[in-house]
Amino acid sequence: CSLRVIEVMAPVIDWHRRGLVPLGAQLVADPRCTLMHADFFAVASAAGRGFDPAAPEARVHAVLLDIDHSPSHWLNPANRDFYTPQALARMAAKIHPGGVFALWSNDPPHAAVTDLLDGVFAASEAHVVPFPNFYTGGESSCTVYVARTAPA
Repeated sequence: CSLRVIEVMAPVIDWHRRGLVPLGAQLVADPRCTLMHADFFAVASAAGRGFDPAAPEARVHAVLLDIDHSPSHWLNPANRDFYTPQALARMAAKIHPGGVFALWSNDPPHAAVTDLLDGVFAASEAHVVPFPNFYTGGESSCTVYVARTAPA
């Protein structure tokens, strides 16, 4: 197994290499982990190449995405282009049959997102994940959408 972290900001990769973020030193020391300086959205939605530049035809078993605040609240307006059937289909083609795409969102579940995922993937679900919020002293929640490609 292996883990490829695609990060657009070079300083974040440097923080991992210097052990300044939780688990950074462990990830960098593990030969199964690769930190790749690239734009995830460009790599994921590009036609004809996968996530590994050394093996462009290789598929992955899972894609775990935590970049934007939600599929409708982007850190960069250009990211909106990823949340389309066409871009998601190009990414889904890079995932093994029966593989998973999981998407973190700060917003509550939205039917529009599951409808979008269902139009590309074999199935999808939205999971509300509660967690203690140490800033407010209360509980907060996020949503994790999990979509699966069709089995072989």
